Amino acid sequence: MTFIRKNGVGILVCLAIAVPSWRIGKQFPVIGGAVIAILIGMAIALVWSEKGRAAAGIRFTSKLILQAAVVLLGFGMNLGVILETGQQSLPIIVCTIATSLILAWALHRAMHIRGNISTLVGVGSSICGGSAIAATAPVIDADDAEVAQAISVIFFFNVLAAILFPILGRAVGFDTTSGDAFGIFAGTAVNDTSSVTAAASTWDSMWNLGSQTLDKAVTVKLTRTLAIIPITLVLSLHRAKRAEKNGVHTEGFRLRNAFPMFILYFVLAAVITTVAVNAGVPLKAFHPLKELSKFCIIMAMAAIGLNSNVIQLVKSGGKPILLGAVCWGGITVVSLLMQHVMGIW
Repeated sequence: MTFIRKNGVGILVCLAIAVPSWRIGKQFPVIGGAVIAILIGMAIALVWSEKGRAAAGIRFTSKLILQAAVVLLGFGMNLGVILETGQQSLPIIVCTIATSLILAWALHRAMHIRGNISTLVGVGSSICGGSAIAATAPVIDADDAEVAQAISVIFFFNVLAAILFPILGRAVGFDTTSGDAFGIFAGTAVNDTSSVTAAASTWDSMWNLGSQTLDKAVTVKLTRTLAIIPITLVLSLHRAKRAEKNGVHTEGFRLRNAFPMFILYFVLAAVITTVAVNAGVPLKAFHPLKELSKFCIIMAMAAIGLNSNVIQLVKSGGKPILLGAVCWGGITVVSLLMQHVMGIW
């Protein structure tokens, strides 16, 4: 009862947006329900800034229901395919992460952007958006204003990616009979898990691919998300070394703060599926869970739209937005080039 009182109103608001978005997305697959839900949420957020009793439920939906959707995707996926996909996409992931971090550092030096903002935007762009920012912020002693600024920038380019990348994928000539090429592109070039799932779902809807693209993109994205661990470890060691010179004690690196546990649950879901299929359970038995996952993604997109703050983005100033644009553009170009070199498209 306590959970319902705390989160019920916000969850119902997201559900009320998700249901028509789901239905409209079925009618207009070129847009997709996830993108529609984001846009509706953003439009409502412009006139509904104080969420009141709905705030907690909206936060719950944007984070935990999205993570639940990712875990549900694990059902119906073969563990061997997941490992193969992770290995296939690893060179692209390494190159895109390196590109974003190098560009963030270069613009920090060239444009005199604050170090914490540069680090947060660079890490958020290269790994997994808000989750990476949240994991990195305490390591570098970023304050709330810096975190809000970085998240606003990342969110803006997340929404652009969810809307524009399916159009870009069609323009550059990705295979429309398979979700592999666009799935890898979305998984390596889109900042946050939420927009990765939105873009991939739209591509599946456009070409009637079921969940091929979504499965591929999420697997690549979760492989990329693991980079949070070494990145935060390096930043923690750097901070500790610098503090030691000044005679200041700092808290060390903690794996539990850096490792996203829903990745483990996703793998466990895939293990269950692999064992069940080998035991004779038909793969189609897991299809309802995949459909539920897609609907949960649309709910999460509605919540993310409701949590958007366009005014905060405008207030953040031109330099952080330019930094985010350069990192986003660099990752996109490198991802496309690497896929072309590797013969994926």
